[in-house]
Amino acid sequence: MVAATAVLTSALAVVAGAVAADRLKGDRELGEYLSSECVTCHQISGRYDGIPPIVGWPEESFVEILGQYRDKTRENPVMRSIAVKFTDDEIAALAAYFGSLKPRTD
Repeated sequence: MVAATAVLTSALAVVAGAVAADRLKGDRELGEYLSSECVTCHQISGRYDGIPPIVGWPEESFVEILGQYRDKTRENPVMRSIAVKFTDDEIAALAAYFGSLKPRTD
């Protein structure tokens, strides 16, 4: 019985890890659709004009940082007010979209 419980627990951990990894893979098209509010401040070119660029960010970092704004563990009243609007899936979608873009060099 103990061995069966250990196998089940291990299997559930693998499934939970796969679900978490899959959740990180957001819907790029949804992210593009949701990005309009982001690009009113963050340059879609990836240039830094006083506001940090988000183009080309690794998805995991994007999800973590936006989650921190949403959870109010990272300071910035503007970003907090925006981040609270998004679900986990929407944040993952934004991460997929911005992560897929390359900064322009022109």
